[in-house]
Amino acid sequence: MANDPHLDSSGISTVIRRAIHEHWRLFLAEGVILVILGTLAVLAPTVASIAATVLFGWILLVSGAVGLYTTIRARRAPGFTWSLVSALTALVAGALLLKWPLQGTLSLTAVLIAFLALEGVVSILYALDHRKGLSGRWGWMLASGIVDLILAGIILAGLPGTALWALGLIIGINMIFGGWALVAMALHARASSGVV
Repeated sequence: MANDPHLDSSGISTVIRRAIHEHWRLFLAEGVILVILGTLAVLAPTVASIAATVLFGWILLVSGAVGLYTTIRARRAPGFTWSLVSALTALVAGALLLKWPLQGTLSLTAVLIAFLALEGVVSILYALDHRKGLSGRWGWMLASGIVDLILAGIILAGLPGTALWALGLIIGINMIFGGWALVAMALHARASSGVV
């Protein structure tokens, strides 16, 4: 066990480099798709904001319906009341978002702020791990995390006026930076000759 090369830092670096090198096409495809979708969201931020709200409304509605069905089927199980309340809450929230998507964007914008702040921190930590693993192009991932934190601050400062367009714009910018980070990492992995 002590001689396992995967336990030391050079072994871990090799494993990370090999995994990225072997799957660089997947990272590249995901990055390109994110850049395209992000560009569309930036070009039509209000449409993207409303679309995100409607999508989230449908997710809540469907999950509430499934939850209600399973709760009723298992009505003798412990926690029936709380499960029923949870399902009904999802149904009502989903219906409200679908009925009034413009008003729902303000609530989702608050969630987006929290998401961007958390994703910014996680992306920065992810970049630092890649730096330790010598996987290359970690700077792009670091920049993506910093941009996420800046965007979270901008949208918070502009509430409530920015809620209608900011959701789509922020999602678009986030997708573009994340996409370019993946593209850069994939191209570096493809070009690296140190891993077979």
